[in-house]
Amino acid sequence: MTALQILLLLNAIWYAMGFYAFYVRRNVFGKVLVPNREHRSNSAYEALVESGRFMGGFNFALSALNVMLLFNIGGFESGGQWATLLVFNALAHGSQFAGNIPMALENRRGKGLWNVFKGVMLRIFVIDFVLMVANAAFALALFT
Repeated sequence: MTALQILLLLNAIWYAMGFYAFYVRRNVFGKVLVPNREHRSNSAYEALVESGRFMGGFNFALSALNVMLLFNIGGFESGGQWATLLVFNALAHGSQFAGNIPMALENRRGKGLWNVFKGVMLRIFVIDFVLMVANAAFALALFT
């Protein structure tokens, strides 16, 4: 298995896990984002939980894209074509990582709605960062 195939597989697995967490287990996702039970008895919390279907749907599509690419390695003629797709993955992971930075800064001041540096959120924060860097680095190598 080549480095490109491993990276595509890791992307597919991570996005599939996002689908499972946000779509299938959206109630758990809601509890992670709103850890205080007292704040869960309102329609805004219910809307947050149901919004997991949208995030899960995007993650499902991204997982499927990476699986299709994994089985179509020979379908692209240039490194630049692969690099374009890897930049897309880097941006997808990067947007997730960057979205947690303001909350992480709040956490450092003892505030924030959820804790980025603990449990599931820490795993998400770190893995999105690692996959963002890996995709970007591989893309950069292909562009040069």
